[in-house]
Amino acid sequence: MIPRETLDTAQVPGGEELRLVRHGADFMIVLDRNELMSTRMRGSEEALATMSCDRIAGRARPHLLIGGYGMGFTLRAALDALPADGRVTLVELVPEIIAWARGPMQELTAGCLEDRRLTLIQGDVAAVIAASPASFDAILLDVDNGPDGLVRDANNVLYSERGLRAARTALRPGGVLAIWSAAKDDAFARRLKKVGFAVDEVMVRARENGKGARHVIWFASQPPAASAKSA
Repeated sequence: MIPRETLDTAQVPGGEELRLVRHGADFMIVLDRNELMSTRMRGSEEALATMSCDRIAGRARPHLLIGGYGMGFTLRAALDALPADGRVTLVELVPEIIAWARGPMQELTAGCLEDRRLTLIQGDVAAVIAASPASFDAILLDVDNGPDGLVRDANNVLYSERGLRAARTALRPGGVLAIWSAAKDDAFARRLKKVGFAVDEVMVRARENGKGARHVIWFASQPPAASAKSA
């Protein structure tokens, strides 16, 4: 049996300790006994990007905001899907996550952090959203296990009515807020609708081969310009 090896740890600001674990050729990021992400399961993280890009296809110079690097699956899929004139702003709170991407998981990262279309910010994505009115065609959030603040209590603000209204303000007319979750949350879906989003809830498999656990992505659409003025 191949043992699991803890390569490094990282303290989430205002939250829990994360561990980077290697098991043979696979990597995992673990919180306590919860496996938050793994190289064995990337399907839903990639779908977060590809389905979001599908929803804003045809826009000139599309600008995506991605909250949370994780293992880079969403970022790489977004860069593959975006046109040459597209842009991505990536916000990661935990500096060690980026260090791991450039260190032990460098092969997996495949140079995506050096893409000329990428702006990398170390900080809190909630602060970037609040400071960026009408800036993004899509906002992709995968900063926790869902709208329950498992990793960091302060993440709850992103999923509150106040946080969702801020995200709506940060979107351009017709933009999309996409939120990944490990499980359904009917109360959260109702909250998205309450602040004025049109909501599409999609179930996706954890693995890229269509197998594994079922995860949820909410695609919350900002009204187009005429509707936005009357909202």
